[in-house]
Amino acid sequence: MRRLLTLTTLLAGLPLAGPVCAEQVFSFQRAGGQLPKTVVPVSYGINISTDIDNLKLAGQETIQVDVRTPTTDVTLNQAGLHLAEAVLDNGVKATITQDDAAETATLHFPAKVSKGAHTLVITYSGPILKTPNGIYVDDYTAPSGETKRMLVTQFEVADARRMFPGWDEPAFKATFQLNVTLPKEAVAVSNMPVTQSTPEGTSQKRVSFATTPRMSTYLLALVAGDMKSVQGQADGTPLGVYAPSGLEGQGEYALHASEKILPYYNSYFGVKYPLPKMDMVAIPGNYQAGAMENWGLLTYIDNVLLFDPKNSTPRTRELIYEVVAHEMAHQWSGDLVTMGWWDNIWLNEGFASWMEIKATDKMNPDWDIWPRQHETREETMGTDALPSTHPIQQTIHNVSEANSAFDSISYGKGELVIRMLEGWLGEDHFRDGMRLYMKSHAYSSTTSQDLWQALSKTSGLDVGPVARSFTEQPGIPLVNVASACKAGKTVYTLTQSRFTIHDPHPAAQTWMVPVVAGGPGLATQKLVLGKAPQTLSVAGCDAPLKLNLGESGYYRVQYNAPAFASLLKNATHFAPVDRANLLGDQFALFRSGQAPLSAYMDLADSLLSAQESDIAVLQEIIGRFETLDQYLKGSPDRAAFRAYARKQLTPVLTRLGWDQKADENVLDTMLRPSVISVLGRFEDPAVVAEAGKRFARWQADPASLKPDLVGVVARIAMTHADEKTYKAMAEKVRTTQATEVKLRLFNALAAATNPALIEKNVALAYSGAIPNGRIAMALARVADESENPDLVWQLVKQHEAEIRTHLAPWSQDGFLSQIAAYSDNPDVAQALEADPSSSKTTGGKIATAKALSEIGARKEAMQAAQSQLKAWLGAQH
Repeated sequence: MRRLLTLTTLLAGLPLAGPVCAEQVFSFQRAGGQLPKTVVPVSYGINISTDIDNLKLAGQETIQVDVRTPTTDVTLNQAGLHLAEAVLDNGVKATITQDDAAETATLHFPAKVSKGAHTLVITYSGPILKTPNGIYVDDYTAPSGETKRMLVTQFEVADARRMFPGWDEPAFKATFQLNVTLPKEAVAVSNMPVTQSTPEGTSQKRVSFATTPRMSTYLLALVAGDMKSVQGQADGTPLGVYAPSGLEGQGEYALHASEKILPYYNSYFGVKYPLPKMDMVAIPGNYQAGAMENWGLLTYIDNVLLFDPKNSTPRTRELIYEVVAHEMAHQWSGDLVTMGWWDNIWLNEGFASWMEIKATDKMNPDWDIWPRQHETREETMGTDALPSTHPIQQTIHNVSEANSAFDSISYGKGELVIRMLEGWLGEDHFRDGMRLYMKSHAYSSTTSQDLWQALSKTSGLDVGPVARSFTEQPGIPLVNVASACKAGKTVYTLTQSRFTIHDPHPAAQTWMVPVVAGGPGLATQKLVLGKAPQTLSVAGCDAPLKLNLGESGYYRVQYNAPAFASLLKNATHFAPVDRANLLGDQFALFRSGQAPLSAYMDLADSLLSAQESDIAVLQEIIGRFETLDQYLKGSPDRAAFRAYARKQLTPVLTRLGWDQKADENVLDTMLRPSVISVLGRFEDPAVVAEAGKRFARWQADPASLKPDLVGVVARIAMTHADEKTYKAMAEKVRTTQATEVKLRLFNALAAATNPALIEKNVALAYSGAIPNGRIAMALARVADESENPDLVWQLVKQHEAEIRTHLAPWSQDGFLSQIAAYSDNPDVAQALEADPSSSKTTGGKIATAKALSEIGARKEAMQAAQSQLKAWLGAQH
């Protein structure tokens, strides 16, 4: 995990526009990448000496290599390093040329190196960075108030080459034995246990770690600093959670989660976790990746690993569980079995995203996780419907493109397609297929085709054609339902087309869609819909037959008028997940221009009038109401819509109340902040007044407000904050050290709408108050929350050069696009397109295309919503 001119012209040159066709099972020779496969590493012995004060490292590595084709030149990766010497077999020196643009070094030997085993020793030096990539330092304030420095690595996608020269592509698996010289007081952890620690001089020590299993370079890791841990075990495997000293107790919750999850995964995958220990480390603040599955040393930004009872919320508890489950799933899917090249990154991320929800749901059934994945579904499909989308499985040519692939398609769509396949095949068949896949490809690499073969073998079904129709082409199927009453029964004819938004010329596509249909009092029916129409029949002429029952399928549904009328009449009788699904599809059909907004509003209105109480359904409605409110920005009808929304949502807050009840379920506790937030956003007088009172009390006594309401109350207060209030809040952001609290308070500040305060927020984001790894996200948050993304764009452009010095290389391509994507202004779109960074790399082109697509779609939706909502409000309310 690393837990987002005309468009047509821009997309024309993008290499990601086409799917991967006719994929075969993994072959090392066919695997993607830029390095020659004539020389292959077998093992690395890496020795590095760190000068953390002066940000320098010196290294020497011994690499056992297998020369498969005799050659005079050996090319490997390096980035920012200086290779001083390379010696083969204890005597043959190479001349060295470095291509810093290509991030390679080539060793030229005087004669051909013969086929077979050889030993290569390289001496080198390089920098230790401050940006959160490669090997870098993280400066933070400890609980004691002292400034501390932690040494951290983050190597995915291609930053291992910043710590040592090597074959930094996933198919080049090898073993690693790491030795590092560090300050003597530092606690050091890596993928494997420490085997020896010896003093070096008066101030340093040399730490050696055991040899890893065969793995890819991007999974190697090292963290060192003033840390302590809490320890446990599961299924005989020692488990540890490390944190800055003084915070280790906050790792107890994640530790207990891992103790439950590990035995479940050992059983599910049919292969026991193979390393001698599993450690997790909380990185304080400056960790842009979010979390990373380094084998045996899982690293996390601290706010998704540490739970502080005084400051953490129920949602934090849930998030920690999900992210721990995600990274632990990678210990099998990604680490034990690795995609051969980044075109199959979805095999890592989509699967781990699905597994995190499956495991979290199994261990915490009262959290109702699967229905609430509706939000992930809608966000993912919102991206996949645009013309800038790409297949799950895509052609990746270089590192810039690989970085761009870590998006909602690889994660969200990957998760949703896997869930659909599991539902189609059955849980047992799918699990057995995963067990076969893991055993067959352990310590090796795969393509998607390897997975389809394993699932086909255990299920007895030909999985490939169904799966490939969703992974090898972009977009979303739309299942069209036409109903007719014939001889006392309703016959439903199903056909398919492609669902798109803001795409004037979509390519015609066909999927093999696993369809599940049913309804209250109706038998469940299943079929796979291909190019030819298919029919279903139900007794009676007014049956509420719904497709995508349980919302496990990755497709949209459009009903004809009689079929939809029956669903609308019976909506409250469906399970909550199906109510949310009906709502989501109707709003999407409005966005695509295939249904009026009134269809969504009528359905939402009927559910709210029936006192809807389910969190998944209410979160769907709240999210859409907030979106519609944004679409009405500048419209004279915004006040009328807000009045309507307040009237419909106030009863929900009346039921919940402002304060948590003694016997309250966790879902109501998590729902409360959302309801208060939306009512505050819509300027509900009672909510704004109560938030103001609680904010004043909180300023005087932070313990007076529950952690889950701090951000909500502060956001409402900051919407119209004066200079004095803003100054006090900004100071809290600067001085607060806990990442969770710091980001919560900054997100509240981001709601300030005064242009002078927006300017202060932009400056605050890169002033050092926000860790480097979160600056780009913080600026995007200001663009979103302030309702003035155009001003944020102008300010960011003014200070772009300085801001970029804080960003990791792999966040540079999409930095400006993240800001511009919140605008609906054609001038901003034009400025983004004309900006040199938009075409500097293929990753930049991809990010720009996505942003331009979002800007165009938002403008189109605003125009439609403003005309249609006025008519609906006038007619109904």
